[in-house]
Amino acid sequence: MSTVETADLRATTRSVYITFIFLGVAMASFAARIPQIRDHLGLTPSGIGLVLLAIAAGSITSLPLAGHLVHRFGSRTMVGTMAVVLGAALAGAAVGYQYGVLPVVIALYVYGFSTGAWDVAMNVQAAVVERRLGRSIMSRFHAGYSVGTVAGALAGAAAVKAGLPVTQHVVIASVLVVIAVVLAVRGFVVDESTPEEETGKSGGALAAWTEPRTLLIGLFVLAFALTEGAGIDWINIALIDDHGTDASTGTLGFAVFLAAMTVGRWFGPNLLDRYGRVPVLRLLAVTGLAGLLIFVFGPHPAVAFAGALLWGLGASLGFPVGMSAAADEPAKAPARVGVVASIGYCAFLGGPPLIGFLGDHFTVSRGLLAVAMLLVLSLALTPALREPR
Repeated sequence: MSTVETADLRATTRSVYITFIFLGVAMASFAARIPQIRDHLGLTPSGIGLVLLAIAAGSITSLPLAGHLVHRFGSRTMVGTMAVVLGAALAGAAVGYQYGVLPVVIALYVYGFSTGAWDVAMNVQAAVVERRLGRSIMSRFHAGYSVGTVAGALAGAAAVKAGLPVTQHVVIASVLVVIAVVLAVRGFVVDESTPEEETGKSGGALAAWTEPRTLLIGLFVLAFALTEGAGIDWINIALIDDHGTDASTGTLGFAVFLAAMTVGRWFGPNLLDRYGRVPVLRLLAVTGLAGLLIFVFGPHPAVAFAGALLWGLGASLGFPVGMSAAADEPAKAPARVGVVASIGYCAFLGGPPLIGFLGDHFTVSRGLLAVAMLLVLSLALTPALREPR
């Protein structure tokens, strides 16, 4: 690779990192204020779970289309466009919650739609960079996402502590996200194509839905997406409601979970290159399960914080490694990534109402035990992610 090509690839890598980071900032900026929005609207755990369901519904709508749209318009155009839509949607939710549930539900549906399409396009570009570098780096891009979530969560905790209104906080974050991402995508490279893809022999999205390996990877990602999503949506609420912490401490627990995910994703590539996907993912599934149980049954908030840390470490690599496995063959990457992401995002569709329903009848913490069952299932699915020879 020439010096010019190396410099261009480094610039592209930085651009991809920025898009991952600011998607995380956007998510955490809103998630950090969920307890205040819930209280303002007077919602029960199942009620806020149904409101959050709008995000998953929007994502599920966009994901089946995302592979085709990325193939047609390119990941650069898709990420930039969806960043603008996402920023407008979050700002709409931040203003709309003052007027009732319906404006929030509509805005969160649009937010979910833009997140799903952005996610697929961003992962397709990341897979291009990973192949050109010739080493496992996908989880580090997702570590960038986690860095963004930590930054967003810490900023959210500071905003709560300072008494900054939800609307002002989320609108400022949304504007920053749009500006950063629209500038960053200019550094993206053209998505890879192959002779098979150009002649239409690579198979489309429908063909990818019939591939057993792709479907098994999707189920694996579903388990880890629920593990990650449950932490993002419910850790701060569980700490406040079940462990008796105040709002700012609950948000700090959320930040601990996200920081642990960041550490796992940053150092994960070294483990993946040395030991392979299957052993590492099995270890992380066990770690996440242990952390979840400690969080639920811990007798003191400090113990729950330790559980959140292990939970975050365990959840760290499932989603990004699943995306890498789906993109192992460049010609079929957009379709397969779209299928795997569609299945994985079902966790965000079913997770919030399931845990909210259980939270109404037991506690939110006890409701989180539903996640443990899927983590056990993920142990049996890890062989599907084995690297191709």
